Amino acid sequence: MLTARTMLEVRANRAAGFTLIEMVVAMTIFALLIALTVPTMRTWVANAQERAVAESLQNGIRLAQTEALRRNRQVVFTLTSTANPQVGFTGNTSGNYWAAQTIPADPSETAVVVGSGPLTAAGSAPTISGFLVALCFNSVGRLVSEYSTGVPGTICLAPYTPALPWNKVMWPIKVSLPSADHPLMVEVMLSGQIHICDPQQTYASTGNPYGC
Repeated sequence: MLTARTMLEVRANRAAGFTLIEMVVAMTIFALLIALTVPTMRTWVANAQERAVAESLQNGIRLAQTEALRRNRQVVFTLTSTANPQVGFTGNTSGNYWAAQTIPADPSETAVVVGSGPLTAAGSAPTISGFLVALCFNSVGRLVSEYSTGVPGTICLAPYTPALPWNKVMWPIKVSLPSADHPLMVEVMLSGQIHICDPQQTYASTGNPYGC
């Protein structure tokens, strides 16, 4: 026989549970939240991958510049399809790897690959545009033109725009991934400055350090 206390405990247990309708409503709301979140997460992941590619490109260019200063030699930076490039590799503007190599000062000197790395972002190949074959740095870290880089398929052309001050002349290299919401730029100044910027932000009008 159920006592009054037992009856109260049974009712409390029933009140603490979920009905089938409540569970269906909860699962429907959860599914809607997931459906709304997935596209945002996909874009966020693509943006992070795109930035990783831009940072790898920036770091490779900076390494080439640093090695040019350290070795007191011209160094060529280029893209390539070779994963672990050795001296004699071929440049490729559509390659998913970067490499930097010294340019011998005379025929008796041997070229040296001073650094290399990947640009591919988690199976999704980035699109890099505005990169004109190769970049060459002289012994003081500035961009220079060079037709004998020692890397087959590459030449270096220093940017030239008479209408701009010398410290504003640069190569703007655009990095983009299909799922990202907008591209990033790696700007390489003639003077040697290198930085990543957001083309949707304008430094001149806003003073935003991430602006181009």
